[in-house]
Parts: sequence; C-alpha cells; structure tokens
Amino acid sequence: MTEDGEQPPVWYYVVGGILALWNAIGCYFCYMQFIHGPEAMGPATEYDVALYASLPGWYNYLFALAVITGLLGAIGLLTRSRAVGILFIVSLVATVIQFGYLFAATDIIAHKGAGMVLPFPILIIVIGVFSIWFAGFAKKREYLRP
Repeated sequence: MTEDGEQPPVWYYVVGGILALWNAIGCYFCYMQFIHGPEAMGPATEYDVALYASLPGWYNYLFALAVITGLLGAIGLLTRSRAVGILFIVSLVATVIQFGYLFAATDIIAHKGAGMVLPFPILIIVIGVFSIWFAGFAKKREYLRP
C-alpha cells in the first residue's frame, strides 16, 4: 500500500469512467430540459407539455442537483477522492425525491402506463444505488486517497 492508498486496478477506472459518462449524459439532458422543456427528450405531446408546465419550479433544480452531484461523484472516483460517497448519496436522494414527486403528484403512470414510465427511472435508481455501493467498496479497498 502506498501513501495514497492502494493503487486501483484498471477495471476500477473503467467503472468510474462509465459512471462519469452516464452522469455527463444526465447533465446534458438536464441542460437540454432547462433550455427546451419537454421537447428535449423528443417530440412532446400535448400531455407532455401540460405535465412539464405543471411541475414546480424546484423540480428542474432537483434534476440538476442529482446529475451534477452524480457527475462529481464519478469524477471523484477517477481522482480517488474520499468525498464520493456523500456525493452519490445526495445524487440518489435528489433522484428519489424527483421521481417520487413525479409519480405521486401527477397522473403520468395512469396516462402513459407503468410499463412506459417506470423502467428508466428504476434503472437510474439502480445505478445510483450501485454508485453508492461502489464508493463504499473503493473506500474499503483503500482505493480512495486518505
């Protein structure tokens, strides 16, 4: 073990790079949503436009918090920062609040169907949970700098 902790294997950096790319794509879509609204994800129906207009002002900022802290966490993995755990936790909490509000306070599931709207948010949450687990794994293996 070196003064900076144990040198991580190559696969550690591959996982960190994939998480960084995933979160960078999330940041891009967040930016596009701020600029273009519901049309950012493709052609928007009248329902999509009305749904987006009904969301509270904080909703997009919560999206931004989720993806920015996720990206910073992934960059932290690559730079071996100890702050990764808290960044991934903040990202996951923001994500759960965001989707929780969307599914509890709107009729999106009734309108579009669970099979249409739930798979991608579930994938996002699973990746968030994995990110937290991976940060803990890296800390335990002493891949993160003290």
